[in-house]
Amino acid sequence: MQEIPDTHLRILGVIRRIPRGKVSTYGRIAALAGLPGRARLVGRILRESPLADSVPWHRVIGASGKISFREGEGPGVQIERLAIEGVRVDAQMRVELRSFLWGGPRVRGKRAARC
Repeated sequence: MQEIPDTHLRILGVIRRIPRGKVSTYGRIAALAGLPGRARLVGRILRESPLADSVPWHRVIGASGKISFREGEGPGVQIERLAIEGVRVDAQMRVELRSFLWGGPRVRGKRAARC
């Protein structure tokens, strides 16, 4: 069995912390995992990692608020999962970030830097 790289585990760990009813962006996930600028790595891990199904992948969206979807599933699965949690997706498949963006953990009494 192949060992899972530490970077993958850190990214998946951050995704696990996104609360129900909130979303986060690929870039924010990367930054909170200590990998700023590695948003595409987050997307690749969610597409390819055998552990991706064990995290709330549907809560991860693009920086513009646009949802993405897993190949072969279409956007319906992600929209449905978000709707169950009370996250609204508009006709352009966007989530209003002001209402639903998860800020991540607090760092020394302040919010983590925006990504």
